[in-house]
Amino acid sequence: MSPIDPFSLITPGRKIHGISAILLPLKADDSVDWVGFDNHVHRTLDAGLSPAVNMDTGYGHLIDEATRVEVLGRTQEIAAGRKYVAGAFVKDDPGSPYDADAYRTSMDQIQQHAGVPVIFQSYGLIGGSEDQIVQAYQSLGANCDAFYAFELSPIFAPFGQVYSLEVYSQLMEIQSCVGAKHSSLNRMLEWQRLDLRNRQRPDFQVCTGNDLAIDMVMYGSDYLLGLSTFAPDAFARRDAMWESGDPKFFELNDLLQYLGTFAFRPDVPAYKHSAAMFLHLRGQIETNRTYPGSPCRPDSDLPILQNIVDDLEKRLA
Repeated sequence: MSPIDPFSLITPGRKIHGISAILLPLKADDSVDWVGFDNHVHRTLDAGLSPAVNMDTGYGHLIDEATRVEVLGRTQEIAAGRKYVAGAFVKDDPGSPYDADAYRTSMDQIQQHAGVPVIFQSYGLIGGSEDQIVQAYQSLGANCDAFYAFELSPIFAPFGQVYSLEVYSQLMEIQSCVGAKHSSLNRMLEWQRLDLRNRQRPDFQVCTGNDLAIDMVMYGSDYLLGLSTFAPDAFARRDAMWESGDPKFFELNDLLQYLGTFAFRPDVPAYKHSAAMFLHLRGQIETNRTYPGSPCRPDSDLPILQNIVDDLEKRLA
């Protein structure tokens, strides 16, 4: 493949489509803070972003079925016809066969609640050949109106895989596949996908999942980020600045990127505790607890996060 000129991809004035993962907040007894959850979904929608529930940020791989369904029901009611997406997650083990029926059941459940499925990878899904992987998506796509694919670096989960460009190209040929979340944390791989998208299917949404390079929106990416759960209002403001050509975009993006670099440092999955800390400091959820089984951050992070909160609130005032 010929080298990509990233500067040729920059698209000033573009309207950015933002999808923001929703943190599942907890009470002091580790039960779900449903009031905090509802308010977080409301704030995200009111900011103009689409919520993404039952994703990694919502502990989609840890919660039980009853919680998963409750999340979908509440989000459907709050969205009231507005778009939201939800993770279609199939839990399996290394060496497990691909479980198409489990994926269809999860996708049907999401669609019955008026959501758009985001197909999480699994050991079974990525365990086949490239042709088998494409065929799996084609079959799933034939049974739904719209879905998002999802490439996930193994740094986030051991069942993740970043596909070849040939596989990605074939995913774009599935008309019900309206986009794909790309979480490689690699700019070059994402630039390649944007270049391919521009040539093959311009309406396809390359949703960056690179919380360490949130300026990928400058190059034509949309986003489905965990970082935006910290401050959907700030992300919406930043996006509007890019669309209007306001140079303050860069200052706000720099602050949000500083937050992302701090929150998404190793152990990367602990960003969810950082998010709980941040939202608690903003007075938006009851506690800063993280879900049992999810890694924690030290309390020494709190003064740093407080400084970012203070700076952010000034910029949003």
